[in-house]
Amino acid sequence: MTTLVLEKIWKEYGDQIVLENIDITIESGSFVALVGPSGCGKTTLLKMLLGEERPTSGRILLDGVPLNPEPDWDRGVVFQRYSVFPHLTVLGNVLVGREFEKSRFLGRLFGTRREAAVEDARTLLKSVGLSEHESKYPAALSGGMQQRLALAQALMRKPKVLLLDEPFGALDPGIRAEVHALMNELWVEQGITVVMVTHDLSEAFRLGTRVIALERRRNRPEEKERYGATIAHDIAVWPPKKQKKLNGSAVVTPTPPLIAADASAAVH
Repeated sequence: MTTLVLEKIWKEYGDQIVLENIDITIESGSFVALVGPSGCGKTTLLKMLLGEERPTSGRILLDGVPLNPEPDWDRGVVFQRYSVFPHLTVLGNVLVGREFEKSRFLGRLFGTRREAAVEDARTLLKSVGLSEHESKYPAALSGGMQQRLALAQALMRKPKVLLLDEPFGALDPGIRAEVHALMNELWVEQGITVVMVTHDLSEAFRLGTRVIALERRRNRPEEKERYGATIAHDIAVWPPKKQKKLNGSAVVTPTPPLIAADASAAVH
């Protein structure tokens, strides 16, 4: 079970406060969507979870232990722009994370360890619909296929938490719907915890078990830079979604209680 806790997080850049007093507990298996206006600190918060940024104050705990301040194997990430290696084949892109994780000096696996890694990579490629393209290079893939590859690449590392930064924003609507369905299937089957940043409210409610809206509640024009964004709404998506445990039985993902005011605000 993976629990992610953010305690009294503040983030400042010089005199500018970006985030203030963020308190969130994300239970294992949750799919949390972070929404809010541009510039409210959504991506900054995600970067802190990844380890690219550090809080000015407060702390982040993963399973009760302070989060490694550097990007680590316990967190996978997919960005809006396809984060794949153009010089590697589809299969090579999925393998590369496992190879560097298990063989940091050589960056290569050999023998039975490589055979096992290739088998795992091909299983993931099958799950994202890319089995027939494993020998191709990313340039030969469509945008939707490249984003599927990025998902497989991130999941190959078997992360405790998958971080998504506007991962579907650059896709055409039809392709986006297909990748939404795939993302939901992967979340159900893999049983992982997901934190996603999005500007699309319909996407947030379609995929998430919980939608957290960030907002600058105080907005005095003359002191705007001194007020950071905080949690304005924390909404449980109803009905609760289910994941599969490793033994195949279903488990309901825990969500916070739905507050009527939050629900009303979310649709206006």
